[in-house]
Amino acid sequence: MRSNLGNTKLKTRRRQSNALREFDCLPHQLREWLRNAALPWAPSSARRVYKRAITDTGDINFALAELERLQEHQLSKHKIGCGQDD
Repeated sequence: MRSNLGNTKLKTRRRQSNALREFDCLPHQLREWLRNAALPWAPSSARRVYKRAITDTGDINFALAELERLQEHQLSKHKIGCGQDD
């Protein structure tokens, strides 16, 4: 058996990165935040947001708050899309 993709005509591609290795290379505070995140973040996406916030402010807490803000935004979009009124 070649793979578990089933009978599909979709093009497949190999990942160019190793998500676990990327996660291990993240700063400790960011790894802790990702462990408790409500959404599944890619390590590269979280690192990009974190580094941009650190570059702009130099404040780790602001960087983590920015990640939280973006996550809440995504969650609110999901709630609207699902028709929930919470």
